[in-house]
Amino acid sequence: MNPAQIDAYLRRLGAARPARPTADALRDLHLRHLRTVPFENLSIHLGEEIVLAEERLLEKVVGAGRGGFCYELNGAFSVLLTALGFGVTPLAGRVYGEEGRLGIPYDHLALRVRTVDGDEWLADVGFGAHSHCPLAFGERGEQDDPGGTFRIAEAGPDAAGATGGSGVGGGGRGAGGDLDVLRDGQPQYRLEVRPRLLGDFTAGAWWHSTSPSSHFTQSLVCSRVTEDGGRITLGGRTLTETAADGTRAVRELEHDEEVLGVYRERFGIGLDCVPTVRNRGKINRNG
Repeated sequence: MNPAQIDAYLRRLGAARPARPTADALRDLHLRHLRTVPFENLSIHLGEEIVLAEERLLEKVVGAGRGGFCYELNGAFSVLLTALGFGVTPLAGRVYGEEGRLGIPYDHLALRVRTVDGDEWLADVGFGAHSHCPLAFGERGEQDDPGGTFRIAEAGPDAAGATGGSGVGGGGRGAGGDLDVLRDGQPQYRLEVRPRLLGDFTAGAWWHSTSPSSHFTQSLVCSRVTEDGGRITLGGRTLTETAADGTRAVRELEHDEEVLGVYRERFGIGLDCVPTVRNRGKINRNG
């Protein structure tokens, strides 16, 4: 990133340039990202190409004011963090689905981030409803967060098996060093600790963008954390506003103008037409 791109990204987040790559700076950027850059899969249903290249991600997130799913959001965030002096390592994850089954390899992209003090954090601005702040990577106890109670645990046997394979390490068991990320006691994804490159996730992004079995092709979602710690989600034409205390208000948007207005006014996304679902199915698990 050049200085102009860094400044533009920080303006998108409403953040000042941190003096040093500290844990406090990371927390601030992480939360601002969740509040301003929505988790969304609109490109899949609008027929837009998804390219996991740094310049293309910056064009979408910063230039076009859009969001994206995990590969795009954490991919773009990694570019910003690296430019600001953080040590960033992309990690591959497999998301837990129905009956505890693991998704495809490279199902999810998360970030291992090192600060100037040598502390390491799990940063993830691309999983939809998840932790609002980075999680201490080496901590194995519970970590309280506005998004829930989280825990990073050593991965045990994968008794339920995995979709498209026998587990990250083969043989139906988590490989040595693999980690499970849990929210309120429920496993969210299994994280492989081997360093990866952004390009390694191309096949996963293609599968999620094209396969009828992918939850991303089965539903529309656009979601972000609100300033009060709640969440606003537009799933197709259903607008759900969840307060920080968990109370929810749900309403159906009848007219296209309403839908486009919510995209524009609540998510900062200007669209010419209302996206339609390519493959109808179950609602997105991260909405």
